[in-house]
Amino acid sequence: MPTIRSLVLALVIAGWALPASATEAVTFGTNWKAQAEHGGFYQALARGFYAERGLEVEIRPGGPQVNHRQLIAAGRLDFYMGGNMFGQFDFLREGIPVVSVAAIFQKDPQAMLAHPGSGVESFADLQDKTLFIAPFGQLTFWPWMAHSFGLDEAQIRPYTFNPAPFLADDNSAQQGYVTAEPFAIRREGGFDPVVLLMADAGYDSYSTLIQTRTELIEERPEVVQAFVDASILGWIDYLWGDPAPGNALILEDNPDMTEEQIAYSIEAMRDYGIVDSGDAVELGIGAMTDERWRQFFADAVSWGAVEPELPWQDGYSLAFVNRGLGRDLLP
Repeated sequence: MPTIRSLVLALVIAGWALPASATEAVTFGTNWKAQAEHGGFYQALARGFYAERGLEVEIRPGGPQVNHRQLIAAGRLDFYMGGNMFGQFDFLREGIPVVSVAAIFQKDPQAMLAHPGSGVESFADLQDKTLFIAPFGQLTFWPWMAHSFGLDEAQIRPYTFNPAPFLADDNSAQQGYVTAEPFAIRREGGFDPVVLLMADAGYDSYSTLIQTRTELIEERPEVVQAFVDASILGWIDYLWGDPAPGNALILEDNPDMTEEQIAYSIEAMRDYGIVDSGDAVELGIGAMTDERWRQFFADAVSWGAVEPELPWQDGYSLAFVNRGLGRDLLP
């Protein structure tokens, strides 16, 4: 039985990697409400990059009452925005035929935030702190934190995406996206927190993965390539061009979002190299490598977060990225 990897390679050799020749309607589900962290996809839609490649894309925002993971598993979405590599491991564990085809975020934006003056300068300084961490964090980055820095599960308190408990306790730290929660803490607490970005301390998961069904890869690889290419160009244009077209669609899809939050998030993505770092510097936005998938899986096994027999090699394809697309457009 041929693998996805061998099928895609054969199709590449056959020369299928061309823009879609006719308009094709596809759906893309994000993993939360519209925000700047989704901006490149909205920019690609607003600027016509998808349409130029023959795609009519519908972006469906996620949210607390939306489970796009289930919808793509059931074949009711064509593409899904995966949060991190553990999500792909879950698809493999459950036998769901969904594959990662690009990694827009080379750095996971997850961070721990602490009070200035609390003595926290690194993750090792969290050993005597109360840690506000959500359940999903306890299943993903927490095993890395505990294993790497000697932290104890007894330190954890539930994080409910409300900074109030953290603000009330100077001896605490909370999880948060480096692109979002520091802005909320500045606004509500009146100070800038200490930011410990996990990606800069050894937590090497890709984030904002473009995932699709293996059926679409096998039957319409040109559609997958068109979606990936347009999304890459959308991210370049959003972060280093004028993001106004994408922002207009974000604000339309999420009326609770503000222009100030969007501006902060864009600046943070640039400052921390969330999109344009690591292998993306040479291989282009969306880059992935076999070595990084292998190493992260091996690390996750050592943390006790993933079972060693998981067929990690089947969870991704490099056929649609690593071609340096758009590097000449960067400043």
